[in-house]
Amino acid sequence: MTDHVLAHDIEVPNEFTQDQLGWEAWLEPLPVEELTERHWEGLVDKGRANSPYFRLLVRDPDILGARTRTDNDIFYNERGGLSRALRELSAAAASRTTGCIFCASVHSRFASQKSKRPDDVQRLLDGGTSAPQDDPQWRAVIDASVALTLTPGEFGPEHIRALRDAGLDDLAIADAIHGAAFFNWANRLMLSLGEPTPPEA
Repeated sequence: MTDHVLAHDIEVPNEFTQDQLGWEAWLEPLPVEELTERHWEGLVDKGRANSPYFRLLVRDPDILGARTRTDNDIFYNERGGLSRALRELSAAAASRTTGCIFCASVHSRFASQKSKRPDDVQRLLDGGTSAPQDDPQWRAVIDASVALTLTPGEFGPEHIRALRDAGLDDLAIADAIHGAAFFNWANRLMLSLGEPTPPEA
């Protein structure tokens, strides 16, 4: 098995950033030319074949397909519930908590784009999840995401109350919970399979 572990001669980023990072797997991703029709179905979005992460996960195409459809529904299904900006903030807070620098870069960048509040997002990255946030919804979503990420038992009625007091309805609260729960799992999966690489020059 050790013959298949990949070593990369790279300087791994060690700071949270909104820059677009790369990612390299420690195990061999499936080469594009070996993808079968079943693999393409598992990718769901053919553009994901450009990512070594998804070409590694597509070795089990059925599980990747379920994962991708769940991911897409969490972030792109905006028929009610939480705004896209707050969904991305929830994922960014989870990623900041787990230490997944790559995922934090992706979701903080989207949170900035969707909210038009890059300074507030950068404060989360630089100061951590306890850094001051003036917006009650942002504070409640961050706190709920952190609690769920540390361990589900940390999440309790006080987080639901804070989300509701911040003006979120039941569907939005469910979205916040689902986004954080999915992403703290996704972070831990990515952290165990590879490492981020610096932005391309």
